Amino acid sequence: MRGILDVQRQFHIKTLPEEVGKYVILAGDPGRIPSIAEYLTDARQIAYNREFNVYSGYLDGELVTACSTGIGGPSAAIAVEELMECGADTFIRVGTSGGIAEKVRSGDLVIASAAVRAEGTSREYLPAVYPAAADFDVTTALARAAEELSEDKTGRRFHVGVVQSKDSFYGQVKPEASPVSYELKERWESYKKLGCLCSEMECASIFSVGLARGARCGAVMLAIWNLETAYAGVDETVDHDTSRAVRCAVEAVRKLIAGDKA
Repeated sequence: MRGILDVQRQFHIKTLPEEVGKYVILAGDPGRIPSIAEYLTDARQIAYNREFNVYSGYLDGELVTACSTGIGGPSAAIAVEELMECGADTFIRVGTSGGIAEKVRSGDLVIASAAVRAEGTSREYLPAVYPAAADFDVTTALARAAEELSEDKTGRRFHVGVVQSKDSFYGQVKPEASPVSYELKERWESYKKLGCLCSEMECASIFSVGLARGARCGAVMLAIWNLETAYAGVDETVDHDTSRAVRCAVEAVRKLIAGDKA
């Protein structure tokens, strides 16, 4: 009997090996993929199934792929797994987040060096005590790119450090509505005390798949607002412009391509 994975194209993302590059930029929102593809030469859509919108094109002579993952860890892990089956080995997540640390303000970039595993997907890949860490080379490339694109003023800075990955958006932004709000709030306070930079939903899963399967993974995110400021009732501009985060990811891929060729 034929198994569900015995198909020519990948089961979920519907891609073939020859259509996918070694370097991949991941975004949660399928609508963000065309704007990423604008940075690539001869870019074309190669698949669109469910939450997975996939484009490929060339950057500095290398085939690069942009793929959406939808919201959360399970679908992000599927994308990384199937893209690796097609030959990809380097992944950068670009997306949005909510600041936790006071120094992270709306409009800042956050580069994740590791992720708190406050979600479930990583449990399928790593032992309970093992950290979901980003690849050093990818993180360094992102930091170098962010430094070139950033200014020393509120809303234009960048930060590198630990982020929190979760499964429930509303469990985080409206914890008081949950029957286990006491637990959510206690954990949140511990993240603050430890200097966690921001909260998001995919990094831990992506990093865990990369560690388990031997891929290089990193992430850069726009802080659209600061959750602590919002909880305190302080008005703050909400920034949804991910263009600098996208440019940071693209420039980091350029640096990785150059470094891999050296």
